[in-house]
Amino acid sequence: MRYRYLSDPLFLFCLSLYSANRWILKPYFPDEFPRSYLNDLICLPFWIPIMLFIMRKVGLRTDDLPPKSYEILIPLVIWSWVFEAFLPRLDFFEGLAVSDHRDILCYTLGAFLAAVFWKIWYRECVSNKPLEGTTPSGQHKS
Repeated sequence: MRYRYLSDPLFLFCLSLYSANRWILKPYFPDEFPRSYLNDLICLPFWIPIMLFIMRKVGLRTDDLPPKSYEILIPLVIWSWVFEAFLPRLDFFEGLAVSDHRDILCYTLGAFLAAVFWKIWYRECVSNKPLEGTTPSGQHKS
């Protein structure tokens, strides 16, 4: 099964969860987790399919396999640095962006859970992929 990008079940779940958090949980439940950390937890499972879809459409991604480890790790590192180290230090974002190490923990947990989900959900797709340098039957190319 090829990766489904914007119709991926985890992406659709995160989109629904974000909407529920935005219009139901935050306004009516004053708990700290929905207010401060739920969006951070679903950040990477939400944005990675969008990022990979755009990369596929512009030709920067050449296959429809599920996200590779580096396609998860690179956004995790960059977004953690940008949103938790860089932006909170800019005067323009004073009061809008706050550095919080727990946000990075949530990004990391969300990325890990997404990687596990994608590995299980798309295991047929990955297990049927021929190894680089081999034909689909497993024979080495000359």
